[in-house]
Amino acid sequence: MKIKDAIVARLIELCAQRNIRKNELANLAGLTPSTVYSVFDESRRDIGMVTVKKLCDGLEITVTDFFDSPLFKELEQEME
Repeated sequence: MKIKDAIVARLIELCAQRNIRKNELANLAGLTPSTVYSVFDESRRDIGMVTVKKLCDGLEITVTDFFDSPLFKELEQEME
C-alpha cells in the first residue's frame, strides 16, 4: 500500500467510526468539499500535509493519532 492509499483508508475508517460523510468532514475541517473529494480521488496521488492536518483538526485528533495505525506500518517504497 502506498501512503496516499493508506491516508484515504484511514480517513474512511475514522469517518465510519464517527458516522461522518465527506461533506461534513469538509465543514468540520474548514475545507471546501472539492478539496476533500480530491483527497479521495484515486487519480490524484498527492495530499499536502497541511490538508492532512486540517482533516485531523476537523476529526479532533492529533496528526500523531492519525498516523498511529497499522495502515502506515508497512508502506511500499514510493520511488518510481
